[in-house]
Amino acid sequence: MKPMSIRDIVGPIMVGPSSSHTAGALRIASMVRNLLDGEPEEVTFTLFGSFAHTYHGHGTDRALVAGMLGLHTDDLRVRNSFDLAKEQGLEFSFEPDTVTKTAHPNTVEAHVIDCYGNEVVARGVSIGGGAAELTRIDGIDVHITGEFNSMIVRQQDLPGTLAHIASTLGDAGINIGTSQLHRTRQGGEAFTVMDVDDPVPEEVIDRILEFPAIRSVRFIPADGLHRNPGEVSSDIDPELALQEFQKLDFATAAQLLAFCEENGVSLSYAAEARERALLASRGVAGSAITSYLQRALDVMRASATAPVEAPRSSMGGLIGGEAAKLRELEDLGAGVNGSLLALATRNAVAVLETNATMGVIVAAPTAGSAGVIPAVLLSLQEVHGFSDTQLMDALKNAAVVGSIIARNATVAGAEGGCQAEIGSAAAMAASAAVELLGGTPRMCLTAAGYALANMLGLVCDPIGGLVEAPCQKRNASAAVNALSAAQMALAGIEGLIPFDEVVDAMLKVGRSLPYELRETALGGMAACPSCAKFCR
Repeated sequence: MKPMSIRDIVGPIMVGPSSSHTAGALRIASMVRNLLDGEPEEVTFTLFGSFAHTYHGHGTDRALVAGMLGLHTDDLRVRNSFDLAKEQGLEFSFEPDTVTKTAHPNTVEAHVIDCYGNEVVARGVSIGGGAAELTRIDGIDVHITGEFNSMIVRQQDLPGTLAHIASTLGDAGINIGTSQLHRTRQGGEAFTVMDVDDPVPEEVIDRILEFPAIRSVRFIPADGLHRNPGEVSSDIDPELALQEFQKLDFATAAQLLAFCEENGVSLSYAAEARERALLASRGVAGSAITSYLQRALDVMRASATAPVEAPRSSMGGLIGGEAAKLRELEDLGAGVNGSLLALATRNAVAVLETNATMGVIVAAPTAGSAGVIPAVLLSLQEVHGFSDTQLMDALKNAAVVGSIIARNATVAGAEGGCQAEIGSAAAMAASAAVELLGGTPRMCLTAAGYALANMLGLVCDPIGGLVEAPCQKRNASAAVNALSAAQMALAGIEGLIPFDEVVDAMLKVGRSLPYELRETALGGMAACPSCAKFCR
């Protein structure tokens, strides 16, 4: 497993409604765009599995077109990508294939013709959390994640080709991380895929193309860090930083807690130390942490506010206007919750409305659970007056807890049910709340364990296959669960089961859940007779 950054857990920042069906789909199309010689003029997307069944309600269609246009996952113009495509002369169509079986349920194949008349047929899969892979190009199986800078060389499989590529890159001072050859047969058509440390200049590509067996060279830039100007530093020694990171890459909650108690530091301090070392190992300055978290916090705040002021109907039409109704109840001084729980409920509901209307949200740890952490942190800020700096520390705390869950279990509903998504978000939020309110690292992990244990067995049963209902209401319930867990931990109520064992239990429960109860929309609430009219 690749080392997880804070951005991988509290992120990505993206247009909703689904990490896998929206952000991941956009990433696939973006990678395909980088394979072209020029601007795309015509594209047909063939959708398989879950994509074929729910592509319209999840905005997968808009995301695919947006990626082909070169938009990023957090660009609100994703909503209007069809209109943008028409303005730019891109013809597009969609062909859902509900019959063909594929290895992954979130699979799409793009057949593209660029402005020079060249054709590319590429297949990709969305693997969760906004990440994606290209698995086939022009009939040849490949494995391209976009996690690193990737250079893709199309060639005839002849002796000396790989040596020429490697020596040309070496002469240019470009280091090769990995290299894989994918071919149809010995001596036939082939692709060499290389992960390289730096972008490859055009003049280097021209020198590579001088070898007779090489047909084309394409470059897909890394999509992981989204570095901003000023974040890259030449003063960092990546090797020393990597050694430091390996000391701080906590594999378990027990290791994390031991580090905090031995050094008298908080979970957020440990998370920041780990992140700084990870970024430094990639040549990125530590200032990137603050700039990213401030942006994430701003997006969380906006996503919890906009639906209250201007309600909109969701993409699938199942939700819309609930946050405004909750605000009206608060204004009347009515309802059953006190101010903190009322705020948390409203904020969670609002974020999921933003998500379901293709607004910009922070997946934390997924888009379907994006409402829990903002609900808890923003409500605590309003009631107790915490600063944004304190909330950013809380996000670091949440991220390190989430990374332990992701590393040892899963945060994907398709693998572990809703307990893996919203349960993990509740655990992250509970731990963050405890630190905000002055609790110890041990109390933080106790609260996280309570929150996750309270949601064991929660199934993932999206009505109509959409991340709208019952997801919105469960986000609100999870926020309240997180606050309750934090209250018990702060009171000094000891947990009987260590957090690592709760995570392990969640993984085992998720594996025990029937296929129908893991994001397939075939069981649970999604199978109720009243829901039949929402299924497509």
